[in-house]
Parts: sequence; structure tokens; C-alpha cells
Amino acid sequence: KFDDVMNDQRKAIFAQRREVMEADDLSETIRDMRHDLIDQLVSKHIPARAYHDQWDVDGLKAEVARYFAQEYPVDQWAAEEGVDDETLRERLTEATDDAAARKVADMGPQVARQIEKAVLLQTVDMQWREHLVTLDHLRSVIGLRGYGQRDPLNEYKSEAFSLFEALLSRLRGEVTGQLSHVRLAPPPQPAPEPVAAPQRTRVLEMAEADGGTAVLDRAPVPGVDPADPSTWGKVGRNDACPCGSGKKFKHCHGRM
Repeated sequence: KFDDVMNDQRKAIFAQRREVMEADDLSETIRDMRHDLIDQLVSKHIPARAYHDQWDVDGLKAEVARYFAQEYPVDQWAAEEGVDDETLRERLTEATDDAAARKVADMGPQVARQIEKAVLLQTVDMQWREHLVTLDHLRSVIGLRGYGQRDPLNEYKSEAFSLFEALLSRLRGEVTGQLSHVRLAPPPQPAPEPVAAPQRTRVLEMAEADGGTAVLDRAPVPGVDPADPSTWGKVGRNDACPCGSGKKFKHCHGRM
């Protein structure tokens, strides 16, 4: 009997997950979840038929900003003459729909659809695993209700249903929040231009091409006396001659 309750919930979740897997476009599902979240937030902070001084406008504004990654002028709307909870609900719905549409346009519809599916599947799996742990804990303690002349199975069914409703509510909030916070990474910067070869290398190449007659530049080397070959050390045949003539070593002092 207890297992039947969990199995019924598992069937419901897995059926929804299968629909997500098979769908190519989840934009309507995402939109409905966003609208349901707004309904939930407005009802929580601006109860129907409550007096204006009972409204938790700051709380509503803060939660909307947390879920939707953007501040909306909820306090200014609430201060307008004749505004009620339904007006706030409509304005928030319109504003968040516009923001979502702009994000899809920036990403491109194809990329947006892929992200929506990935976020929804990941969140369903995570929330369902946490829900199973909660149900196991509930089942382990529900037997104590029998001591209070209450039927443990009925108590389990009632609380399991409430937990399932809470699961769906968290699912709406998590999916909407994650999609609202998604930001595309900026495109990679182009690779830097290759550094031009030093002038000395280009001159050497020219010198090799014309038989070594070009004048070569050689930077002064500490400890080397152009007038004293004994200080030159080992000089490559294609290097500039240390004497400062501007010729290659093989065409100057290194001539065989």
C-alpha cells in the first residue's frame, strides 16, 4: 500500500520526463512554469482581498529579482492608484515574458531550445531524487501516527501528496531561475597576430639570397672588442662579423 503511493508518483514524473525527452520545443512548457511561478509569488506576498498596507511589496520585489535575475519596479507599480494583485501579476508576466523573448533572440532559438531541455531534465532528476529521500523518511516515521488513533496509510497518502505538490512548486522555481540566470559566454578573442621577425633575421635572409653582400646589423655584445678577434669567441659562419664591417663572418674574418 505504501509502495503504491510512491509508484503512482513515479509514474507521473516519468511520464512528464518522457514528454520532455521527446519534445523538440519546450517553450510553452517553460512559459507556463514561469507564469505559475509569478502567480505563486504574487499570491504569497500580495494576498487577494488584502488591504494595501498588508502587502509585502519589498518581499515580492526581492523574490522576483532572485528568480528572474533582474529587478522590476514592483514598488512603483504597487504605489500607483487603483493597482491590485491582478495588475501586478499581469505586469510581471508581461515584463518577464519580454525578457525571456529577448534572451531567446540573443541566443538563437535552436540554442535556447537545447538549453531549456537540458535544464528541465537535470532539474527533474535532481528534485525527484531528493523527493524519494523525503518519502523514505516519511515512511519510517509515519507508523508513530498509529498511536494517536490515526490511520498511518491515510496519513502517509495525505502527506506524500503535499510533498509531491511541493516538488512541482520547487521544480517551477528551479527551472525558471536557472534559465533566467543563463548567460552566454562571450566569443573567444581572436588569436594575436604573429610577431614580425626581427629586422636582423630579414636582412640575413636577404644577404643569403644575394650571396652575402648585404650589410648586416649586429648588436653590441658585452665583453667583445671588434678590434680584438681573441674576444669574439665562437662565431657562426652566417652570423655578422664581430669586427663591425656589416658582412657575414664567412665573407669577412671567417673567410677560408
